[in-house]
Amino acid sequence: MAFVRVIVLAYDKYDVDPGEALRRARITPAQLRREGARIDADQLETISATAMQELDDEALGWFSRKLPWGTYGMLCRASLGSPTLGVALKLWCRHHRLLTGDVELRLDLDRTSARLVLHATIELGAMREFCLLTSLRYVHGYACWLVNSQLPLREVAFPFAAPVHASVYPLLFPGPVRFEASEASLSFDARYLELAPKRDERALTVMLRRALPLTVRQYRRDRLLANRVREHLTGAAGASTTAEAVATALHLSVRSLHRQLAQEGASLQGLKDEVHRRRALELLRRTTRSIKQVALDVGFTNEKSFSRAFKAWTGESPSEHRRRAEPQDG
Repeated sequence: MAFVRVIVLAYDKYDVDPGEALRRARITPAQLRREGARIDADQLETISATAMQELDDEALGWFSRKLPWGTYGMLCRASLGSPTLGVALKLWCRHHRLLTGDVELRLDLDRTSARLVLHATIELGAMREFCLLTSLRYVHGYACWLVNSQLPLREVAFPFAAPVHASVYPLLFPGPVRFEASEASLSFDARYLELAPKRDERALTVMLRRALPLTVRQYRRDRLLANRVREHLTGAAGASTTAEAVATALHLSVRSLHRQLAQEGASLQGLKDEVHRRRALELLRRTTRSIKQVALDVGFTNEKSFSRAFKAWTGESPSEHRRRAEPQDG
């Protein structure tokens, strides 16, 4: 409800009655006043959309000038034809600067991480939290939609203390959240920047008819999930490779993990086999460890089960593979 109260502040700023917006969102005056009251995603979507149209300001009063209805649709359209997500995000940052200088967006890159940074250049007052949170959700939601993939976040950071409703943040951002940071930002694996957009003008027109779910609900599909699971399994062992452990490490439920892998034509067991097979082949070819030791290193409890699995993977036993891989004299 704290977010709704900030939207009501925008109505106050423009001297407009919020009654109709609250009615459409099924929010009573008593609920609005009650500390700790909650709303669902549909209610937040409804009051946000109504306010943006009634106030003709998609920024909901945050900035020194209005961003008229349709502004963010124009931002989406301006980066739609980009060859990669990285180019699209750079265009978004550049074009956002043309709309307002009250906040600045930039994309920082290093070898493995991409970091989208949001810096406020004016005092946002009581609207600060909702402005920073929503602005990051706008660009994150659009990026996910554009490449038809979740962008799992390594971290989301905000330059204020954890609010009393901090428990809602994990519902909005798929990754660890840190408060009292130096600036607002979100970071993710830089490999996602190389993904090619999957949307066209027709898809954009359909999306813009109801775009707000992208900002209040997490995008579920992850086009690089199989790669992330492989990386986790490569560095994990024992209990760390269970479905529960993998899901927890990747900030997913077990059900979502299995469902998303299936959408990519993969499975957790298949990825485990792939990682074990690659590790086993490397040890057999590059070391002189016994078959029993290789089995234990790969994650099997005994040599017999390892040999059975290895033959299913390669069509030969570990010892046969090792002999065949040895350089021949002469």
